[in-house]
Amino acid sequence: MSEVISKVQSVPKVGFVSLGCAKALTDSELILTQLSAEGYQTSKTFQGADLVIVNTCGFIDDAIRESLDTIGEALAENGKVIVTGCLGAKTTTGGGNLVQQMHPSVLAVTGPQATQEVMDAVHANLPKPHDPFLDLVPNAFGVAGVKLTPRHYAYIKISEGCNHRCTFCIIPSMRGDLVSRPIGDVLKEAQALFEGGVKELLVISQDTSAYGVDVKYRTGFWNGKPIKTRTLELVQALGEMAQAYGAWVRLHYVYPYPSVDEIIPLMAAGMVLPYLDVPLQHSHPEVLKRMKRPASGERNLERIQRWREVCPEIVVRSTFIAGFPGETEEEFSHLLNFMREAQIDRAGCFAYSPVQGATANDLPGMLPAELREERRGRFMAVAEAVSVARLRRRIGATMQVLVDSAPALGKKGGVGRTYADAPEIDGVVQLLAPEKISKTLRVGEFTKARIVSALGHDLVAQPF
Repeated sequence: MSEVISKVQSVPKVGFVSLGCAKALTDSELILTQLSAEGYQTSKTFQGADLVIVNTCGFIDDAIRESLDTIGEALAENGKVIVTGCLGAKTTTGGGNLVQQMHPSVLAVTGPQATQEVMDAVHANLPKPHDPFLDLVPNAFGVAGVKLTPRHYAYIKISEGCNHRCTFCIIPSMRGDLVSRPIGDVLKEAQALFEGGVKELLVISQDTSAYGVDVKYRTGFWNGKPIKTRTLELVQALGEMAQAYGAWVRLHYVYPYPSVDEIIPLMAAGMVLPYLDVPLQHSHPEVLKRMKRPASGERNLERIQRWREVCPEIVVRSTFIAGFPGETEEEFSHLLNFMREAQIDRAGCFAYSPVQGATANDLPGMLPAELREERRGRFMAVAEAVSVARLRRRIGATMQVLVDSAPALGKKGGVGRTYADAPEIDGVVQLLAPEKISKTLRVGEFTKARIVSALGHDLVAQPF
């Protein structure tokens, strides 16, 4: 017995912090899957871990500060820290590694999508407890591995990197050019997730619309049948698969290329959710030119109107930048008018941040930080007014809601989301206590609900 207890106590534990976007989250999931496969356990605290891995974000100044602060906290409370992610790839003006300069006592530093390098660092500082070929991964989704999200929804990354060179962005310098995953691998992972109980699959990448460009849309195989490595064919296959499981498919990071028009009829037919996360960034042609944005951005208003003609229920989410170098008051007013006319359902906005390494920093006309923040505030006021007005149109409608929280089987209500609400970035549906005593709510299941009111960015609904 004492020998068994000793073995349990000797199992090495790793603390893990995942910061940044959903693409970084999928990198974290790959690392955690490998850790679990090799027999490492995870610790919920820094103090209870044998070492800590911090997956960082290095995109904007606030994210950099959060990452550096988290590394410092982990070092203070644990002392043994491995750093990975986008911040790990950043260098100082002198060419040295930024993380190692700020925190020289970290054990190792890697860039993003570096699962093997991270595992090598773990092995060097905390030897693996057993052979992964002899043990199964607990709490995993088969080939899809370990997920950090609740079990009823999951992100699936279809490609890495980006071929664009937008002047405000440094992601290509950290994550490289576009590399599409084999379509058979993506579909195999999706099926494993659906079979494991996932009810909402969120498709992510740096540029979802460009999937397959790097391999010239070569033909792959799925279930013994040929299928082209292209966004349209992938979405069709995912939609058909999801229908068999009664699940949702949601598309993120979709650049508004003309080819996206082919996907809208699939939304109208109910194969995938009528929801598009489209990073528009601005509306004025001159600003878009200075940003070096792709996809004929000056025609976005016309494109969105055409999408709504084909699929009236479509919800469009987007992000924008206020105070870009050289932005005039006239150009900013153009953006506000675009928001009102395009009726963007969900919008986020960043004040321009002069990220180190971004070529936009060399453009003339850098605006004062106060003016950038002031314009961001004005933008959000318009965006919130548009969003609230569109939400109020749903009052009285009956909608399908995916339940995210339901204490005591929802007897006192719960929280969920409609097709219009992506997790963590959009609003939610506050579910009232069911009128029927026999009605229950369960996390990860769908319920029908009648929308009774709107509350800011959220809806209030009566399940039935």
